[in-house]
Amino acid sequence: MFSVAKKKLVHFKENLSFPHLLQPSYSDLFSGFTLRAHWNDRFFGNNHPIVAELGCGKGEYTVGLAEKYPDRNFIGIDWKGARLWRGSKTVTEQGLKNVGFVRAMVDHVEQIFAPSEVTEIWITFPDPQVKKERLRLTSPVFLGKYQNILTPDGIIHLKTDDHFFYTYTLNVIRKLNLRLLWATDDLYNSGTIDDVIQIQTYYENRWLELGKKICYVKFQLSTI
Repeated sequence: MFSVAKKKLVHFKENLSFPHLLQPSYSDLFSGFTLRAHWNDRFFGNNHPIVAELGCGKGEYTVGLAEKYPDRNFIGIDWKGARLWRGSKTVTEQGLKNVGFVRAMVDHVEQIFAPSEVTEIWITFPDPQVKKERLRLTSPVFLGKYQNILTPDGIIHLKTDDHFFYTYTLNVIRKLNLRLLWATDDLYNSGTIDDVIQIQTYYENRWLELGKKICYVKFQLSTI
């Protein structure tokens, strides 16, 4: 049996063999990331819309959506290579061609994507960062970054088990006069049957088993 530490080392080594998992250095990103503005022609080889999952963890949404929508391209971003291993392994085993992963901080999305290169963003169960607003993935700081990579009609999806984070996000949307498309603080009793509940992350399953309610927000950065 491998210890947790040894298993991580094995996974980190295997990560190097996945062609769809990119691990650019800080210098690579800030000196001109080669795929920025070229994801479709240099990586995917098509002109399909790009959907990004930020803080993707094990990539459940990235992979699940890619399986369901072969006519779209999906890119998961997370800093933790051990988590990305699982999603990358699944992509390899299933032979999915419309998926990519990037090991990077979400802070660097503007270095990863060019203006209007992304059509949708998924944020699934992020750290609520109760004490540090600037680190919250729906803070005005991060929304400004997303504004620079989304198409004008781009959509942001948030799923969270944290009611504080849910309420905070709604307050930011109202304060900035953004376009709220839908919101619920009890997703699984809301009557919806679309992607929002058909794909579940590892953490979401854990929260559901504990009886926690899942919150969901769908909005655009265009003003009302």
